[in-house]
Amino acid sequence: MTTSNNETNQLTPTQRTQIKRLPKRGNYETQTIYNILDEALICHVGFIANNQPFVIPTAYGRVEDKLYIHGSPASRMLRTLTQGIEVCVTVTLLDGLVLARSAFHHSMNYRSVVIFGTATLVNDMEEKNAALRAFTEHVIPQRWEEARQPNKQELQGTMVLSLLLNEASAKIRTGNPVDDEADYDLPIWAGVLPLQIVAGKAINDQRLIEGIEIPDYIQNYIRNQPNTTSS
Repeated sequence: MTTSNNETNQLTPTQRTQIKRLPKRGNYETQTIYNILDEALICHVGFIANNQPFVIPTAYGRVEDKLYIHGSPASRMLRTLTQGIEVCVTVTLLDGLVLARSAFHHSMNYRSVVIFGTATLVNDMEEKNAALRAFTEHVIPQRWEEARQPNKQELQGTMVLSLLLNEASAKIRTGNPVDDEADYDLPIWAGVLPLQIVAGKAINDQRLIEGIEIPDYIQNYIRNQPNTTSS
């Protein structure tokens, strides 16, 4: 199991988290890992059940050094993960298309995180409620306080699992294309086409009570923007 270096706030790489291809893109700083997790919206949960591999996309939330996933108690994924099997969770943010002069050197700018471990069933109602708050605030900050919060029946009917973020790594690519030296003189445009999540105009529910205005936090919704100036 990996450990955290308190002086540098870094996770010690393990055989599973050590970046082997292009290791200079690897990052083991906990804050960098947390920032990527906090900006992304969907994770992919990989596991093996009955000798069959599965990779399931799902929403998640983070509270300090724990990642939470939730769903119905009837969920095959959640029921399987409660058995203590190994799980691999991945998150990716796509920041731009990297267009080189040669087709071979085209790439993408991205920030990704890979997490390994075993999930734990959350039975404590206070922790479960905090996890559900984290899910909501992760997607739409300020929404939890305005929305009706889960009642006892809803809490009991929701399965929540936690995964410690103590064996994880990030991998990041930023900057311009890297062409073969001979190709830099070619009369071909090269550079980066930035990509980002942009919210459209909010659409009122058909049964919305008349006179209710769209909250500012929805009208001005934006995900965190990456730093695209690094190389």
